[in-house]
Amino acid sequence: MKKDAWFVKVADTVNAGNLLKLTHFFKMNYKALITILLLILSNTFMTIAWYGHLKFSEWKNFHKLSLIAIIFISWGIALFEYVFQVPANRIGYKANGGPFSLLQLKVIQEVITLIVFAAFTLIVFKTETFRINHIIAFIFLILAVYFMFKK
Repeated sequence: MKKDAWFVKVADTVNAGNLLKLTHFFKMNYKALITILLLILSNTFMTIAWYGHLKFSEWKNFHKLSLIAIIFISWGIALFEYVFQVPANRIGYKANGGPFSLLQLKVIQEVITLIVFAAFTLIVFKTETFRINHIIAFIFLILAVYFMFKK
């Protein structure tokens, strides 16, 4: 009987209320994770659409394209931004059953935008250097997120 005593103790602790709380916790964290991943994808496409053409101009014959052609190419890339941004906001928004308020979604999106842009600049352009003031700025971004989520 002693061998099964641990099972009885666990079964007593895990009641329907606790299971519902646990299920809700995992559901909200899953939605939060999906929202953040979609926002990262969205912002990657946005950054490429907005700034990629500055680097692409180094490609053969790309510099010969007119401004309107560049705009249409960027618009085509930006379409994918919306393909990920709209579902991210719908999944993550509290009124739709997600874990975030509208303000929280916006702050998360802005922080992701700046992180993606910094990584893009350092990796693609290689003309920028990461300095101490950038680290300080990221610390303030983390603080902004902290205060946005503080109750």
